[in-house]
Amino acid sequence: MKKKQHQITVILDNIRSALNVGAIFRTCDAANIQKLYLCGITAYPPHNKIPKTALGAVETVPWKYFKNTSDAVKAIKLSDHTAIVSVELTKSAKNFWDFKFKTPLALVLGNEITGVSKEVLEASDAVVKIPMYGQKESLNVATSCGVVVYEVLRQIRTT
Repeated sequence: MKKKQHQITVILDNIRSALNVGAIFRTCDAANIQKLYLCGITAYPPHNKIPKTALGAVETVPWKYFKNTSDAVKAIKLSDHTAIVSVELTKSAKNFWDFKFKTPLALVLGNEITGVSKEVLEASDAVVKIPMYGQKESLNVATSCGVVVYEVLRQIRTT
């Protein structure tokens, strides 16, 4: 019996590393999310490096490619009442622990160097950040995906 998917879509905004994409596929499978949108320069199946870290999750996670991340955001906004929440270190971003996540939800994760594009940030309903306590300014994008997706699950499974 297949478990009901969580009403979470993950949108990858121009992710450079196919290995990060594979790791995110695996996280999306583990969290049983409903969709993964791969946008812009983000590698998509059958890219030969994705299976190294996806370990079969390409077969279990529904995904779609969009040439432009803004098109993916627009498609979501037109299709239902999904909130668009970008994960990015901005001055106005809220700490993700303090944010009240509700589903349906789309989480946007950005490029490893440049982050979520300005256009997508402006189209977002909210921006959240993961607090950094060490010397580095950010986490790896695949790690960030896992951290935030599981915080969303923690919140929605207790309400």
